[in-house]
Amino acid sequence: MTTLLVTGGAGFIGSNFVHHIVEHTDYHVVVLDKLTYAGNPASIADLPDDRVSLVVGDIADAALVDDLVAQADAVVHYAAESHNDNSLNDPRPFLETNLIGTFTLLEAARRRDVRFHHISTDEVYGDLELDDPARFTESTPYNPSSPYSSTKAGSDLLVRAWVRSFGVQATLSNCSNNYGAYQHIEKFIPRQITNVLRGIRPKLYGSGHNVRDWIHADDHSSAVLRILEAGRIGETYLIGADGERNNKDVVELILRLMGESSDAYDHVADRPGHDLRYAIDSSKLRAELGWEPRYRDFDAGLMATIQWYRDNESWWAADKDRVEAFYAARGQ
Repeated sequence: MTTLLVTGGAGFIGSNFVHHIVEHTDYHVVVLDKLTYAGNPASIADLPDDRVSLVVGDIADAALVDDLVAQADAVVHYAAESHNDNSLNDPRPFLETNLIGTFTLLEAARRRDVRFHHISTDEVYGDLELDDPARFTESTPYNPSSPYSSTKAGSDLLVRAWVRSFGVQATLSNCSNNYGAYQHIEKFIPRQITNVLRGIRPKLYGSGHNVRDWIHADDHSSAVLRILEAGRIGETYLIGADGERNNKDVVELILRLMGESSDAYDHVADRPGHDLRYAIDSSKLRAELGWEPRYRDFDAGLMATIQWYRDNESWWAADKDRVEAFYAARGQ
């Protein structure tokens, strides 16, 4: 049985990947997670103990990382500080986790000669104009616009350098915006869903015309597994599901799906440096590795996500008041 070390496996995208691995493979998973506010052990608590184990620790802890990497056949690196608003408020944790943490993992993978896959974001490419027909590709120049996306761009470049300089057996993927179960309620879609469930009017930054390219977390997981098993070493693959929607349309769709008036939301001041549009061209992944998304109907995927938050209030309720107080203090 292959053992995967999954960093950040108690977070949103990482925990969905761990569930996917348990359902679709016979791999054993060791999750390394610091359990900051964004990591929740409840997200993987229902998985079998003989398949999944949790180690609470920091990816910047070199001794711990080396010990865990030595026991693994591959590392899948999801762990990251990832919230743009938080990076604007305090960038330091983003440098420590996204840069120093990635460096620490790469050094362990180099010493132990362990396969490494690095998870990144389309935000490293900056943004596109709203009326631009172009989409991001693997050759798009990096142009990050926030402390978060800058540190993710830096971590991508570290991986590439360790492949070229030291022969680390690594691949990279940059994905568009994920939605689905287990996402922290500070994020756009679950915040609006839980607002409606709590009788709070959803909030929309600026005009709401900023476009994101949405993909269900299960589709992201299947793409990562495919890259891990068949991707070419040193290559980058963009993961997307052709899900471009502007934020205004998403908020209004959430309201309609939840039986509310589609205009029952408030506009708030826009976020500094708010990127206009993300759009992923995933043709390389599809042509080279034969991957296709399963969740092509965004409305259906969003309805399933809404139902998950309805059914799992105990998972998010304890954080709701704190999150809304944070935003209220900023007029958001």
